[in-house]
Amino acid sequence: MTQPKCPLCQKVISPDDTVGSVGHGMAHVACGRPRSLSSEEHVLLYVYCWEPTPSQSAPGVSRAFDREEIGVDPFDSRAYKCRHCGADLTESIRSHLAACTMLPEQLRQRVKEAREVTQRLIKRSYVLSDRADVLIREVEAALDALNKTRERARRKRPEQ
Repeated sequence: MTQPKCPLCQKVISPDDTVGSVGHGMAHVACGRPRSLSSEEHVLLYVYCWEPTPSQSAPGVSRAFDREEIGVDPFDSRAYKCRHCGADLTESIRSHLAACTMLPEQLRQRVKEAREVTQRLIKRSYVLSDRADVLIREVEAALDALNKTRERARRKRPEQ
């Protein structure tokens, strides 16, 4: 199975990765952190989620963090880590955004729908890549058969 690759980093794009459009295709939003928060998720977190929540905690850490306690990588504004254990909090923050009652229902629903559409598009691109591979192999086989037929015909042709 051929999987679509990010044109920027040449790594496979998985349905859980955060992607954006590049030309007529898609690429990782942050190649070094393919599952990072999208710009939209990042904005929603800072606009609506002022209070600490239990879902913004690291595995094994039994308390919630407020925003000041979540370590932010200065070179990647979408990287969130537990300052206590260094665990990546991106997925728990993403889960929080999907359920946060501080976000208007319409926004929460649109974030969820956008994520689902992106995942469907990536999965669909897998199917299309597989289909393209099959068609390429069929064309190669047909060209090989044509070349063999041409070669046989050339050998059988009488010298003039």
